[in-house]
Amino acid sequence: MIIVVSGLPRSGTSMMMKMLEATGIDLLTDHIREPDEDNLRGYYEDERVKQLHKDNSWIHEAENKAIKVISYQLRYLPKEHKYRIIFMQRSIKEVLASQQKMMQRRNEPQDDIPDYLMSNIFRKHLDEIEQWLKDQSNIKTIYINYNETLDDPKKTAKKISDFLEIDLNIEKMIQIVDPRLYRQRK
Repeated sequence: MIIVVSGLPRSGTSMMMKMLEATGIDLLTDHIREPDEDNLRGYYEDERVKQLHKDNSWIHEAENKAIKVISYQLRYLPKEHKYRIIFMQRSIKEVLASQQKMMQRRNEPQDDIPDYLMSNIFRKHLDEIEQWLKDQSNIKTIYINYNETLDDPKKTAKKISDFLEIDLNIEKMIQIVDPRLYRQRK
């Protein structure tokens, strides 16, 4: 089994990876992207995920581990593996605000696409990927709300433990959740 943490960018995927790491689950990361002001505790990424649509031959390295795969790359997971996907959900307004703030800090050019159009693009993608996930016999998915996790991390940790069918250390998972890191509220 491969544990996949997914969702839109800026939806709480790094927090979930950190929660899994705290329980002793091995993570497949490359440590290239270092913590910064936008993700003070790190990104927990493997750069190869960005090219999953071109090369997914390495995904076997994630067996019995957790890996972060952005929702746009989920369709490229090889079908010969079994996956448990923890799909993070967050208000699209907050996702957009967080992305904009990150781009400003990095002095990157802002998108020319208005927020209302980007929201529609994200919603359409999320609807499509949810349906696609339902149709995959090798994938089980749980949806975890970022805001609810901040409000009740114990409930989320218990849900994850039950979903993965692993006796996770709930207290260690709870300790990772830090509401002070919730900065883009909408």
